[in-house]
Amino acid sequence: MRNIRRIEIRPAEPDDVLMMASVLVETWRSTFRGIISDAYLDAMTVEDQAIRHARRMRATGVFHMVAADMASKKVIGLASYGRARGMPPAFDRELYTLYLMEEFQGAGIGSALVRTVARHCLDTGASSLFAWVLAGNPNRAFYERLGARVVGRGRVSVGGESYDQVAYRWDDLAMLSGAGNAAM
Repeated sequence: MRNIRRIEIRPAEPDDVLMMASVLVETWRSTFRGIISDAYLDAMTVEDQAIRHARRMRATGVFHMVAADMASKKVIGLASYGRARGMPPAFDRELYTLYLMEEFQGAGIGSALVRTVARHCLDTGASSLFAWVLAGNPNRAFYERLGARVVGRGRVSVGGESYDQVAYRWDDLAMLSGAGNAAM
């Protein structure tokens, strides 16, 4: 039985950077072990990821949301998003990252993060959102359950290796955010 915890979804703050980096490293290792080389995963450090996140938090037009356990005040998940990179103009917003600690997966927190991102995208005039997802990611069905559809395929380089990736797109941000669903 799961321990019920109160989770807050909120904009990330500079003090969250180390916890965000820890979430990223831990989720990459638990999700991508056997997909991405062990050497690459084992070489990832919280310090390097913290530097990367701190730099991205200062970038114009890039937004970060975190899921924080209210009791411990620890970040347990994160999402970053902004203008689409390298896609046709019709793809106006991109979900760059979405990570949630394994023990919190399946409790609706990831969905709440995506819904919050969709709400913010709507508020800033966006009409759609897309995300690149590794083709071998065992959590791809999560995006499909939230109504995303496959709109493209590509390759990405990670640690000197090339991997297949899939582009998922949401066309109805109102529905995704919960604004288009009276039951939400």
